Amino acid sequence: MASIDLSLRPLRRIRLWLVVFIVGLALSGITAFPLQGETALLVRACEAFTLPQHLPALYAWVVRVHDALVVTNARYPFLAYGTDWLAFGHLVIALAFVGPLLDPVRNKWFIHFGLIACAGVLPLALIAGPIRGVPLYWRFIDCSFGVFGCIPLLLCARDIRRLERQTATQAPA
Repeated sequence: MASIDLSLRPLRRIRLWLVVFIVGLALSGITAFPLQGETALLVRACEAFTLPQHLPALYAWVVRVHDALVVTNARYPFLAYGTDWLAFGHLVIALAFVGPLLDPVRNKWFIHFGLIACAGVLPLALIAGPIRGVPLYWRFIDCSFGVFGCIPLLLCARDIRRLERQTATQAPA
């Protein structure tokens, strides 16, 4: 009975971390749809927390992004279709992680795919950011998505290895 209990612990942890990762991806996707409204809320929140006085450069960037969305959406609303596809991509990738959620050992390759994708966030932010005029501090915020995204996936990979070892030692000889 204890060996069954031990084999369930890594599986539960894997599933917990995958749910965290899936929810994070889905939220990232969903929040890419209403950008103009979200940035308006962010500007108001920054003002409520006196960010203009304490971090004027960050506040200026938030206002600039919001203003750009307002102008772009008014004159060229079709450009927002690109962020709609970005949102859709996040949602589809989140859905694809249901495979490892159901059978982590069989679908461990997808965990590695996720780790590679998280690693890819860093060069994208650090290369494309300056080309697009994104401030360095914001590029670091973008990089944090890759860094923090890899944490649950690394924990899953570790527990998948443990689960594989436990399964191998429990297999009949």
